[in-house]
Amino acid sequence: MLQLLYILAFTILALIAVSNLIRNLIMFSFERDRVYPSGTMTARTVPHPELLDSTGRIIKDPLLVMRSIDVEDAREQLNALYEASPNYNSEVDKEI
Repeated sequence: MLQLLYILAFTILALIAVSNLIRNLIMFSFERDRVYPSGTMTARTVPHPELLDSTGRIIKDPLLVMRSIDVEDAREQLNALYEASPNYNSEVDKEI
């Protein structure tokens, strides 16, 4: 008897989900065809506050500068950082 109740509840929930899916697809297709007045869709863009200086003007400087290095140089820098760490034990590395 309990299994029939579960099947009935699942069937009802599945029908509700499918009907909502179909209704939303139909509504979105009608909204896509709708024509909006020209003033409502053209919002004025506002820059992010971090892109402004203290006077409120947009910063012209590059915000991110990347430089590329060879894999060997990167490995040497990482090894130097690892060996300079406080928990580094050179004797353990020599055993491995």
